[in-house]
Amino acid sequence: MIKNKLKEIWAGGRPSINGWLSIGNAFTAEIMAAQGYDSIAIDVQHGALDYSSVLPMFQAMRASGVVPMARVPWLEPGIIMKVLDAGAYGVICPMVNTAAQAAEFVSYVRYPPHGQRSFGPTRVSFAAGANYAAEANGEILAFAMVETKQAMDNLDGIAATPGLDGIYVGPADLTFSLTQGRLAPAFDREEPEMIEALKTIVAACKRNSIRAALHCGTPEYAARAIGWGFDMTTVSGDSRLLAAAAAASVAKFRDAVGHIAGADQKGAY
Repeated sequence: MIKNKLKEIWAGGRPSINGWLSIGNAFTAEIMAAQGYDSIAIDVQHGALDYSSVLPMFQAMRASGVVPMARVPWLEPGIIMKVLDAGAYGVICPMVNTAAQAAEFVSYVRYPPHGQRSFGPTRVSFAAGANYAAEANGEILAFAMVETKQAMDNLDGIAATPGLDGIYVGPADLTFSLTQGRLAPAFDREEPEMIEALKTIVAACKRNSIRAALHCGTPEYAARAIGWGFDMTTVSGDSRLLAAAAAASVAKFRDAVGHIAGADQKGAY
């Protein structure tokens, strides 16, 4: 089986950068995968896509050698196993609030005797190389999302779950939940209480020898998060990057045209 490059990166003491796909299009996935990310996650939960988009997106990413991952819609065995069979080398599961839920999630990712994943690697048996059944348990990453007050209350139990590889922080929902709606959901939190929560999560991960990951909006904030101890940061995503680049291009055009128009007006006098 082809080895999981994220595990190799982390074993070498280096942080990783993850890309994010919310647009259900194989060409967009191919473009993003060619930009130098260590891994790319397809957002099946909130993305404008479904499983019929996931498989060709994984196929399009294969040539780049990027580690393919997916965030599933919920803690549900069917979709978890289907994204794995499609080729995911990592699964991010949202709204894991208890140690029992974390253990349930892990069981869907692992083949027996370490879990209850059903065997039927339709595409991944070709994409991942030989001996998949014997090696998948050791290569596939299971990330539980901590994004609620309940999850923070149960943080140590979640982090100590056998077979869990890491905690992935959803800062928007976590902020919404911890502050009871007092703060609007958003990335790159600057409030002391939220930064303290992020550092608390990192500490729990370190105590249990698992990885800490954070969804960020900017590379600058992601770099700060690495400094706090996060092993992986997601920096923006396809839809936000497209919108930002398009907006910047239009703004530069309008500014340039405005300068030309202003110069022409002066010349007319």
